Parts: sequence; structure tokens; C-alpha cells
Amino acid sequence: MSGKLRLALIEGLFAAPVAFDSILDEIPIGALFLDSNHRILSINRALSALTGYDISEAKGLSCFNIIRCSRCLQQCRQMPDEDNVYATEPVNIVNRQKQKIPVRISLTPILDTQGKTTGFIEIVEDLRVQQKVTSDGVYNGRPGNLVGTSLQMEKIFNILPMVAQADSSILITGESGTGKDVIAEAIHLSSGRAKGPFIKVNCAALPETLLDSELFGHQKGAFPGASENKAGRIRLANNGTLFLSEVGNLPMRLQGKLLAFLDDKVVYSMGNTRGIGVNVRIIAASLYPLDQMVMEGRFRSDLLYRLNVVRLDLPPLREREGDIRLLLEHSLRSVASQFNKDIRGLSDEALESLLDYHFQGNVRELKNIVEYAVSVCQSQIIQENDLPNYLIESGGSKNKTPVGFSMPARPLHDTTADSSDCTWMEMEKKMILEALVSAKGKRSNAADILGWGRSTLWRKMKKYGLE
Repeated sequence: MSGKLRLALIEGLFAAPVAFDSILDEIPIGALFLDSNHRILSINRALSALTGYDISEAKGLSCFNIIRCSRCLQQCRQMPDEDNVYATEPVNIVNRQKQKIPVRISLTPILDTQGKTTGFIEIVEDLRVQQKVTSDGVYNGRPGNLVGTSLQMEKIFNILPMVAQADSSILITGESGTGKDVIAEAIHLSSGRAKGPFIKVNCAALPETLLDSELFGHQKGAFPGASENKAGRIRLANNGTLFLSEVGNLPMRLQGKLLAFLDDKVVYSMGNTRGIGVNVRIIAASLYPLDQMVMEGRFRSDLLYRLNVVRLDLPPLREREGDIRLLLEHSLRSVASQFNKDIRGLSDEALESLLDYHFQGNVRELKNIVEYAVSVCQSQIIQENDLPNYLIESGGSKNKTPVGFSMPARPLHDTTADSSDCTWMEMEKKMILEALVSAKGKRSNAADILGWGRSTLWRKMKKYGLE
């Protein structure tokens, strides 16, 4: 076998020598070849897609540096002997994007002609396709880990299976933190491409030259520092799905290159004039309104048409009636289990503060708040003082002034207004009625006037009998 994977040949098995990597890449499960010191000799395309590392980066490193499994160090001391195949129970690995991925790892020795161990082959099986249960053990019949019962999200969940099977390009829009990447992966797992790779690229994270290489790949010598050939993310996503996060940040030149790929499904890497056919589905997501960017000349209209075959608009968390409580419960169980802490729930005060909070960062912010609270909580119940200070100070608590609302000054002659519950309730009820009149009965507009989420307004209207 040559020192470079792209020149490695298998001889004596077929009528003519066969490229080793061409066979390895056709295996739909992640595979690594290790030397006797547990260092990587080669990996296949499926493992590259799973971990985010290609062969040029992985070669020569310890398996632990690429797989990053919590049990790796212990298991390396228990490498299988020549008569044994070592297989783990399902474990999590951490990929380049810092995602936890459930896998099953199998390891077996490779023997030379004398029967001595000369290396190992390691198989890494992605278990996400098989998962039908959420992390808290509740079957929800949905792909991936989708949580929500609000009308807006149920509509999206109901059309996901049909959208997934259509294989058309999809554009997902929504505020930051609304879960665009979660929906994209759920579509992939529900599609006929579920056994193929799911590859993510953040178009806002890299400068143009590096983003070109990351997406389309490059040839050796294409630019200073390009010492090896590199298959881009589009090629790595072959027979699977490519998710382009923040596609509105794609430079105009690369927009044209992406459009050309969508037209003929052929990838031209940097420094190469010969294209390679790739079968991949594109799902794009944008925080920014692409229609407006087209009008401003910052996004190609023809590319928007190609991406916007199917469009999913994700609502902000503050408009998902009833989902905040559900997501809090789900996240709390998940994070408490992850941190191995016995936390049973939230106090009434902490829960009310969270239900009143605006969640500008949406689901991502909610999860971060829960993770913080679980980290600092010293009892079985999360108290209000376990929540981040900014949340309490922003007016999330019922005893604080809501965000976006200025407390009216008290009349000097009002001797009864000493912050009694009755006075506050009467004043809050009056605020709601005035906001509803100003909004002509539209609750969403009234909530905006008050600086509340719709769920908060609905709950308070029910409390005061204003439904």
C-alpha cells in the first residue's frame, strides 16, 4: 500500500489492480484503518461526513483525535486480541461541528500472513437513522428530536414526511435559534437519503476562498498552502443531503457556482477543469429575508428560485403557544441526565419567570438558560435565583416591569397603591384591555404593544377572565 491513500491499490484480487479508496468510499458505514499504534492510515467518505474531517486531516492522527468518544481512552487500553472483535454499546461521539452523534463502534485486528496483528479496522455505525425515541425516552413518532404541540409547529411537522420524500430543494427561514438545522436534519432522516451523509456548511463562517474550497474542494497547488487534494463538502454529501446554513452570506461568485451545480449536478473543484457528478439534495437556511436581498442586488434571483422550491417558515418561540413549557420540561430532563444531576423540576417562581420571558434567542436561548440553571442549581428544584441574572433583570418575573413597558407614575394622592396584589392585578388588567383596544382585538399586536409573548398575553387574559 502506498503512503498516500489516493494511490493505494489492491492487487491479486481482481483481474487488474483496483484503487483501494474507490472501494472504501462505497461502504455506507464509517470505516477507519489503523496501524498497530492505533494511528489512522485511512478513512472512508462516510466517516469523513460523520466526523467532518477528511483523509488529509485525519491521516497520521490517533483515532481518539477524530472519533472523540468518551470511552476511547479506556477502550484503547482494551484493544482486541487477534481472536477477538471488540464492539461497544451505543455511545456518543463529537464531530467537528461539536454535535453529539449516537454511534456503535466495532474494532477488529488485521493480521499479516504470519498471523500477527499489523493494524485494525474500526467500523462506526451512525444510529440516528434508527432512533425513534426522544432523549427523555418518550416516543413521538417524528424523525430526529422534534418537540412542540403548537399549531404552527404541528403544521410543519405534518408536512415534513411529504417534503422529505419529494427530494426538491428546500429553503428554511426563521429567526436565529428557531431550529432550522434541526428541521433540516429531520427532513434528511425522513427521506430516501437517510442512509447517506448529512453535511452542514455555515456560509457565514469562512472567507470566500476558504468557503470555495470547503464547498467545492480543491486540487493540490490550487492556491498557496494547498498541499493535498481535497474533496469539498458537496462531494462528501454524495447520496445524502447538504445543509447550507446562512446561505444569504454566500458571496456572489459562489452563488453563481452553486447555481451551476444545481443545474447540472457537476462539481468543479478549485484548480480542476474536469467536473465530477454528484447526487445530493440541497437544503438552505437563512436568517435574512432573501427576497429583500434580491431587490438590493445582494442575492441572485435565479438562485433564490432554485432554492425556494419548498419553503418552511419557522415561527419564533414567543409565538409558539404552549411550547415553552414543553421545551423547558424536555430540555431539563435531557440536560439533568447529561450532567448526571438529580433535578426534578422548576419552582413556581422560576417557571413563571421563564414563561413571561421574551426568548429573543428562541429555542437555542431556552436550552442555554436550562443548561446554566442545571449547572448552578444545588437542590432538586431550580429556583428563580438559579436563572441567569439578565433574565430576571429584564423583567421576566411577574414582579418586574415587562420588557418594552414603562410603569406609569402613581398619582400623589393614591395612598392605596403600595404594591399590593390587588392594585397590581387591576393595573395589569387595565393595561391588557387598553392594548387590545389599540390593537383592535388582535392579540399578537396587543402582545407587541405590551412587550410580551403571545403565550404570556393569552395566559394573563385567561387569568383575568378576558377571553
